[in-house]
Amino acid sequence: MPNTIRPRLCGPLRRARTCAVVVVAAVACDQPVLGARHDYPHARDSIGTVREIYDGTLTPAMAVNTFRNIDRLFPTRAIRPADTPRTLPPASRTLSTLRFTSGGHHYTLDEYFERNRVAAMLVLLDGRVVLERYRYGNGPRTRWMSMSVAKSITSTLIGAALKDGHIRSLDDTVTTYVPALRGSAYDVVTVRQVLQMSSGVRWSERYTDPTSDRRRLLEAQIAQTPGAVLEVLRGLPRAAAPGSVNTYSTGETQVAGEIVRGAVGRALADYASDRIWRPAGMQDEARWWLDAPDGAEIGGSGISATLRDYARFGQFILEEGVTARGTILPSGWVAEATGPTVLSTGERVDYGYLWWPSTSERGRRDRAFSAIGIHGQLIHINPAVGAVVVAWGAQPRPTGGDEVDDQAFLDALMAALRALKARGPAGT
Repeated sequence: MPNTIRPRLCGPLRRARTCAVVVVAAVACDQPVLGARHDYPHARDSIGTVREIYDGTLTPAMAVNTFRNIDRLFPTRAIRPADTPRTLPPASRTLSTLRFTSGGHHYTLDEYFERNRVAAMLVLLDGRVVLERYRYGNGPRTRWMSMSVAKSITSTLIGAALKDGHIRSLDDTVTTYVPALRGSAYDVVTVRQVLQMSSGVRWSERYTDPTSDRRRLLEAQIAQTPGAVLEVLRGLPRAAAPGSVNTYSTGETQVAGEIVRGAVGRALADYASDRIWRPAGMQDEARWWLDAPDGAEIGGSGISATLRDYARFGQFILEEGVTARGTILPSGWVAEATGPTVLSTGERVDYGYLWWPSTSERGRRDRAFSAIGIHGQLIHINPAVGAVVVAWGAQPRPTGGDEVDDQAFLDALMAALRALKARGPAGT
């Protein structure tokens, strides 16, 4: 497809045919590769490998370089921006300091950034910027990896496909839209159960374990062989009745992406361009990893975009998909997708349709929710406050790299934003 960024190898590795070598070649080259543009400010960074990302073995400096250049690890497809971007004006009062307590310790905003290796943060209050800060050499033109934040974008595309009539019902079976999974454990699973990660299909999400299902899916992506990722999903056994157990699974989000692709008959990046990026007024092109050259997008990760465009996505969700170009999402979709799941057993799970509801008492009252990715990626949305928070993390380890509790920080931040609002409108 014309939007696809193709790999470019150099030196003696140009003749390599396996993608495991392609990835090494991408790292070994001194010149920008795999879609890196000469005018991109970080195009000549030395970067690590995708296996090092998931192993958690990158040095702190190499983690920064790699996280802002993930479109050099795999072929990607472009998500096109709007002709007229949505402005994000500054608020009349900004947030420059914050003090809060977590685990019996007191922290400032700067200490939180340092301890949790926050690479950038942007906070919107009623659509206006109250905080925008970049670290580690990043800036407004930097594209940063989403990791599992992409899951929430894939979920939103299912909502758009439902609104557009491409998906008739969330209670349709997966194989209605993904016939390649017929005869697998997904035969009797519904679209809703995939969104809730309650398919009952066995899955292990251990990032650093090379024998886990998550790493087998990654190796299939590294192979860059058409159909290899779906073949991993086809081979998964059933572990529980559909709808009875919630198991966090990146495999489910690849299924979700295939549902969108099968339903709309288009690539996810193209559909995201038309139903999210352009209507929401994104300013810059984003990129999305593919499972093979000219192949399917990775539904659970691999989007790279600018800080301000992630914030525009959060604002789009806060405004329930209502844009100048029309309403993109079904009525009530955001509340349904971002609230807790109730399983067939009656158990309540703090997970929605690939979104995380807040687990703090105040966050629950506000119906706050987040898109969360490993290594410290976050989009937090609080409808009661009218706030959107985007944070980029540069934590070398996939999990466990946050020294300070993010929820304690977010609760304190929302209290500070309430205080700002109490002083009057945030407009200039």
